[in-house]
Amino acid sequence: MSEPEAEDPAMLRRAAFGMRVQRLRRAQGLTLQQVSDSCGLAVSTISKIENSHLSPTYDVMLKLAQGLGTDIVSLFEHESAPVPKPALKGRMAVMRGSEAVPLDAGPYVYEPITTRLKDALIDATLVTVVARDPGAFEAPIRHAGEELVHVLSGAVELHTDLYAPIRLEAGDSVHYDAVMAHAFVSVSDEDARILNIVAGGSPRKDS
Repeated sequence: MSEPEAEDPAMLRRAAFGMRVQRLRRAQGLTLQQVSDSCGLAVSTISKIENSHLSPTYDVMLKLAQGLGTDIVSLFEHESAPVPKPALKGRMAVMRGSEAVPLDAGPYVYEPITTRLKDALIDATLVTVVARDPGAFEAPIRHAGEELVHVLSGAVELHTDLYAPIRLEAGDSVHYDAVMAHAFVSVSDEDARILNIVAGGSPRKDS
């Protein structure tokens, strides 16, 4: 008899993400419809994410966080991961490279690198740009806040709804209002890697 095929790691990560979203929703006694009304995502979209049938893009994750009344950090948080309590005079959180958990969202593979500090004012993510054409995105990406992208390796092309496409090489950066539709595609032989930093994209809880 042949051994059973190993489960797809990307599928397992999608399932874990969906379970966290569902757990956050149920912990607050919210229905799918209530979350939908709060964030503007279709009930079917939220349901597909919870059941690991859909990998959310970054803007969808931000909307989910808004609908759940939390921040994007909570969507990636592991139950076993210690979260430091807020300090009176300052906060600090360290995340080791080995702790990063990628999320395959089709055109992009996200690796959040700020999943220890709650209610942060910025969200930072390492992204592998798999997309080679803007048509790989089902819908334009846009969300609240500002976005800073620094190209770590390879080359990308930034497509927006207001400017002509802009090519960015390793070492280049771009800063823009994220309410403008935007999408990155790799134009190098290898999939490009970028550092993506968003400020003001997630709702911040009152202290």
